[in-house]
Amino acid sequence: MIGISKLYCNVENEGDAIRYGKQSHGMSQKPHAHTVPKSSGERRPVVSWNITRTCNLSCIHCYSDSEAKNYEGELGTELAKKNIADIAQFQSPALLFSGGEPLIRPDVFELVDYARSQGLRSTLSTNGTLIDEETARKIKESGFVYVGISLDGIGLINDKFRGKDGAFKKAVAGFKNCVKVDQRVGLRLTLTRHNYENLHEIFDFIEREEINRACFYHLVYAGRGRGLTSEDLTHEESRHAMDIILERTEDFHKRGLFKDILTVDNHVDGVYLYMKLKEKNPARAEEVLKMLEWNGGGRYSSGVSFSNIDFYGNVHADQFWQHYSFGNIKERPFSEIWLDQRDPLMKGLKNRLDYLKGRCAVCKWLNACGGSMRVRADVVYNDAFAPDPACYLTDEEIGLTAEKKAALKAKGHEFPVPEHLLSKKLGVGANK
Repeated sequence: MIGISKLYCNVENEGDAIRYGKQSHGMSQKPHAHTVPKSSGERRPVVSWNITRTCNLSCIHCYSDSEAKNYEGELGTELAKKNIADIAQFQSPALLFSGGEPLIRPDVFELVDYARSQGLRSTLSTNGTLIDEETARKIKESGFVYVGISLDGIGLINDKFRGKDGAFKKAVAGFKNCVKVDQRVGLRLTLTRHNYENLHEIFDFIEREEINRACFYHLVYAGRGRGLTSEDLTHEESRHAMDIILERTEDFHKRGLFKDILTVDNHVDGVYLYMKLKEKNPARAEEVLKMLEWNGGGRYSSGVSFSNIDFYGNVHADQFWQHYSFGNIKERPFSEIWLDQRDPLMKGLKNRLDYLKGRCAVCKWLNACGGSMRVRADVVYNDAFAPDPACYLTDEEIGLTAEKKAALKAKGHEFPVPEHLLSKKLGVGANK
């Protein structure tokens, strides 16, 4: 995650301690604030746990390929609690309950209550359509410290992506019901060519509905999302999307509206933010660069400080690596699987700077970006250590000279950018 509010506007938020290794005394006293880790490389993983595959929607970009049906072989309550206890003793900083749609699972509140009893910080990732007033109260009382509700645009745009008419209206009701019970809630949106054209409307919605956090995800090709390359932003559009996100985040800050805005799944965003900030506030920009380098970007993300357990108990580097498992918690505890580097991919992810290829390997921002998302490289190039194809920085911006290009070519480390990511005319609706 790239903390836009923190880095660009110097607004402190509860999650900044774990991301950037520093925290004010005032923030540390807040009930849900993370503690400061000793170093970025020593962070225990946040665990994203798909507690069920069943979902009441059928999103066209769903990484778990979920549908409104029952799936055999999901973890039962007792095994789920055993897993929670293991994660707690492993000292993971947070447990993210996801799906499918996690609120469909009958024992979800029993599980989060047990997680709270074990001292775990639990969050909920939901489509929001099932959060009526009673469910919102249960969410608040059960111990979820944060609820992330997924939207993919305003109105019909969202309903198209979610595969169900009326999904937007119900999700909006979910937001309202959470706000009504003072439940901390945020918006989660995957950037695509359709909703990118409505980014300003999304920010207006955030303000209007009094939503205090928003995460903008870059598309990752997994599950049904593998066939969505035509919906992905080009490099030029990604830069423009970032310009809008920076502009609107700064506007919130200047008007005294406290919002925690983040981008997710493309660590290049941090470097782009730094370059923009350097134009207007060089001293602050250098502070930001130090924070980005402490964080390490992708170097300490998937396979290190972020993990996934799916509905059947398989352990993955993150939620998008459903095609590769390190083991199953039915056979070994998660904590044991996570530290076992006998698996070649696990070893590579935990030591990725030694394995990176192509432009990532010679990028001058490597310590800040860390090679970004390895799963995108794996899906596109069939090589987990190839460059992240979603990197939108130019050769000049990353210091890739003609000599370095020639050296990469000699090693056979040339990786062409996929056609769908190359520049096209910007979306006509992108400007307000």
